[in-house]
Amino acid sequence: MQKGNIGVTTENIFPVIKKFLYSDHEIFLRELVSNAVDATQKLKTLASMGEFKGELGDLTIHVSVDKDTITVSDRGLGLTAEEIDKYINQIAFSGANDFLEKYKNDANAIIGHFGLGFYSAFMVAKKVEIITKSYQEGAQAVKWTCDGSPEFTIEDIDKADRGTDIVLYVDDDCKEFLEESRISALLKKYCRFLPVPIAFGKKKEWKDGKQVETGEDNVINDTTPLWTRKPSELKDEDYKKFYSELYPMADEPLFWIHLNVDYPFHLTGILYFPKVKSNIELNKNKIQLYCNQVYVTDSVEGIVPDFLTLLHGVLDSPDIPLNVSRSYLQSDSNVKKISTYITKKVSDRLQSIFKNDRKQFEEKWNDLKIFIDYGMLTQEDFYERAKDFALLADTDGKCYTFDEYKTLIKDNQTDKDGTLIYLYANNKEEQYSYIDAAKNKGYNVLLMDGQLDIAVVSMLEQKFEKTRFTRVDSDVVDNLIVKEEAKGEALDASQQEVLATLFKSQLPKMDKTEFHVSAQPLGEETSPVLITQSEYMRRMKEMANIQAGMSFYGEMPDMYSLVLNSDHKLVKGILADESNECATTLAPIQAEIDEVSKQRKELRKQHEGKKDEEIPTAEKDELEKLDKKWDDLKQQKEGILSGYAGQNKVVRQLIDLALLQNGMLKGEALNNFVKRSLELIK
Repeated sequence: MQKGNIGVTTENIFPVIKKFLYSDHEIFLRELVSNAVDATQKLKTLASMGEFKGELGDLTIHVSVDKDTITVSDRGLGLTAEEIDKYINQIAFSGANDFLEKYKNDANAIIGHFGLGFYSAFMVAKKVEIITKSYQEGAQAVKWTCDGSPEFTIEDIDKADRGTDIVLYVDDDCKEFLEESRISALLKKYCRFLPVPIAFGKKKEWKDGKQVETGEDNVINDTTPLWTRKPSELKDEDYKKFYSELYPMADEPLFWIHLNVDYPFHLTGILYFPKVKSNIELNKNKIQLYCNQVYVTDSVEGIVPDFLTLLHGVLDSPDIPLNVSRSYLQSDSNVKKISTYITKKVSDRLQSIFKNDRKQFEEKWNDLKIFIDYGMLTQEDFYERAKDFALLADTDGKCYTFDEYKTLIKDNQTDKDGTLIYLYANNKEEQYSYIDAAKNKGYNVLLMDGQLDIAVVSMLEQKFEKTRFTRVDSDVVDNLIVKEEAKGEALDASQQEVLATLFKSQLPKMDKTEFHVSAQPLGEETSPVLITQSEYMRRMKEMANIQAGMSFYGEMPDMYSLVLNSDHKLVKGILADESNECATTLAPIQAEIDEVSKQRKELRKQHEGKKDEEIPTAEKDELEKLDKKWDDLKQQKEGILSGYAGQNKVVRQLIDLALLQNGMLKGEALNNFVKRSLELIK
């Protein structure tokens, strides 16, 4: 028997492995089974080259669990005593402590960097045995034992067959790994597509009302998963079946891309387009990453572009340095090439479907839209490819490419300054009357109701030349696309003021909502009252919901305009009636207001060009007195007009009709409107 110390430059590697790798300790099984697969694959290679003349026989790797141990057995190359000394006892571990500190949260980094796959066994085991016999003729079987200190023993033993058994005596704080269900779940997670059969126990079947073991190995993996096969051998059903195995609860995918690259790097895989309609975050972390069919992670940020993390499926590449930190991954040139290649393949596939079967593409547009929008917003090179197949859908459900839509609206939706106006709605039902008014003008209205559309609108305004997007309810229809200077007779300032005061006084108090009231000549056939919302402020508030750093806008009140149509007979009637009812009361107050205004104006003119200290105190006091008197008179005037408006049921009815049309009439105000409507009908 030989005894010795493992050659490490730190005093004791095992507490270090336990301490730093503990958070990720389940990967021990991945590492040990992967080593067994490597040993088996290498033996197959030697056999194919004629360097191993024996019978390969059954190469199944067996994983077994009993009361205290986990065993991983293979019939691969096996090890000689010399090879154990070289590969197990001499660990190149210089500068270990610095490195461990740097990567203490990333077990993959340490294990991969130092070839410590085997030593991950000590994350869960207090003692490990290697029982092995080399494939070489006349080789002596040996047993290596280590109890978690740097000391080991190695002794000759009898072993009939070639290959290696790794026996883990599981530590007291890791007993969970002795549960059959836990090992089964880990094998399914990490090993379900390994290229050598992995057996865990025996298959079970129902007999006499209970499950009993059969004599057949329970092979847990598919050794030739779909991505390793040629696309020409596969049917649509194969791809759909594989998808349902990966994602048992998911809807059927829209379509897929089978990747197979040999140069300048190796990459295989299948990427599926899932049905993605709403929440982006919920659909991330669905691409599984493999290295030579060994599962590594489903966190693929940095390996595929961010927007492609919405896809589902499998990527497999031996060229991605998986066992290093994520920051290293993101700067690795191979990874960047792979990322660029996948973006190109995805856009080529979308372009091909669009060209060859546009009808199918349009039918699936609602599912594809969020994915393509996200790509265009986050990746410039994807925008350049996608602009030829991204679609705009109008409120009638017709789809257009960017170029097609520009041609459609160019003649009728260009304003007097030569700017092309894209009109859009984000709720077909709520904005129906605005859409209808725009259509009656011969305009086309887009439906932009997607999760990312507010950001897409801003992006397209920057990309398209001399273009503005305007929501259809952001102004009265005549002002959405101004083609010539306004005609029609506007009210004089005093009538404007009277109307604004009448209607503003009857607007209900609404939390975080402000109204600006104005009157415009909109034609006798247009509604008497319209509510519009400023495109700029509304868009800023919507962007605040999805973009960090804009919360300032989110806190601001909603700003609406209440536009009175001074051409409509109801509005004219209110003005005429107000004049009859209030003229006598208002006349002396208005005369006083006019006189005070004249005095203020004259006094201010005298002060022009003078510094504050040059103005006599008496004059300052006089101006202050006039200002206060003017305010008081204005309040008196507003009080009289408010009193009149409160008695005029038509004023309140018109306001409520406009609020109702915009879904803003609720609670008590809605109840009062119904009662008033019944009274007016009587």
